[in-house]
Amino acid sequence: MRVSITKSILNPEQFKQQLLNWAQQFREVVFLDSNSYPQEYSSFDCLLAVDAFTSLKTDYYNAFEDLKQYQQTTKDWLLGYLSYDLKNDIEDLKSNNFDGLDFPDLFFFQPKKIFMLKENQLEIQYLLFCDDEIEDDFNEIIETRNSKLENEVSLKIQQRISKDSYIEKVTKMLEHIHKGDMYEANFCMEFFAENAVISPFEKFQRLNGISQAPFSVFFKNHKQYLLSASPERYLKKTGNKIISQPIKGTSKRFSDPVEDQKSKEYLESDEKERAENIMITDLVRNDLSHTAEKGSVEVTELCKIYSFLQVHQMISTITSKLDAQYSAVDVLKTTFPMGSMTGAPKISVMNIIENLEETKRGLYSGAVGYFTPEGDFDFNVVIRSILYNEQKKYVSFSVGSAITSLSIPEKEYEECLLKAKAMHEVLQ
Repeated sequence: MRVSITKSILNPEQFKQQLLNWAQQFREVVFLDSNSYPQEYSSFDCLLAVDAFTSLKTDYYNAFEDLKQYQQTTKDWLLGYLSYDLKNDIEDLKSNNFDGLDFPDLFFFQPKKIFMLKENQLEIQYLLFCDDEIEDDFNEIIETRNSKLENEVSLKIQQRISKDSYIEKVTKMLEHIHKGDMYEANFCMEFFAENAVISPFEKFQRLNGISQAPFSVFFKNHKQYLLSASPERYLKKTGNKIISQPIKGTSKRFSDPVEDQKSKEYLESDEKERAENIMITDLVRNDLSHTAEKGSVEVTELCKIYSFLQVHQMISTITSKLDAQYSAVDVLKTTFPMGSMTGAPKISVMNIIENLEETKRGLYSGAVGYFTPEGDFDFNVVIRSILYNEQKKYVSFSVGSAITSLSIPEKEYEECLLKAKAMHEVLQ
């Protein structure tokens, strides 16, 4: 049981900064920020959850069943992540590539303290045994001042796959497509730095400042951090309504309004980008049909262009009504990993990319989000993100692009560098 109180906030933007700064003292932190991006399915502007009362940490084996039991037993707020490698729990797949980060495959926690901000209204929910701390904590947050940014050691960012090797690997993928092994694949590569000492809080502020994405996340589990500026929703459940919003299609932003409009229009009419998006929309429709009421899967938006600070993106929206016999976790299991980060057909593609990629994806191209006490949920796609293991002093970010029969390897490489730009900038 939780105690809930509501407060009015005079300066919501400043309060968000104070909230995240105050949260740094806790071992477990999830901070979700929509950056006031206009979107139809938003539940709040910002959510902070801290300090685990209970938690679930596991490898991929039987992970979805463990999560289902945890969620149905607690019937409370749960926040955490699903790593890409949970694919191995669903299908007979392996993840044998190099892993410099060493995060658990799945981690969720039941927070003692939750803050939800919508416009200038703040809802605070504390578990019963610590509700006497609400006022003291609130006053402490309001008095929090942003810590001074420290001068950090410059990082030497390395690329796991060279340009020549990338082009060679994409050429192999095109051979698989021409042979009929797959239609489309999301191929990813890692950038990393060793002996890295960074301030995750400060790096997140910078990344969030230059991206202002609708699914931004600051995640901390002791010494493991995710700093995400994700523009993509994986899956949301509200009552029996399920919403998925895959992204496929990217073009540059320009400071010149005429150039910027041209870039947007080029993306909208680009045959390759539309083909990518439509293929993944079809895959998501099929995935949702496994738990949907018959005839309820619907594409409500196809190939719509959304603009973010760094890039224009092509996004489709697919909805369904959940069949009453299925649970919230069943929906996640039957749609995971998200089609925008695999390709089609899923299992064949996941085998091929495992052989050609050189880094275990881990939390990259997984999902971060929450369950409510009622069993609703909302999860992002972990892209445009920095991952950091403070103990191992290892920092990493990965980028990818969709390979189809129309792909030109050099252009795909350029798209990866475009997506890497914000993370590169923040770390250097």
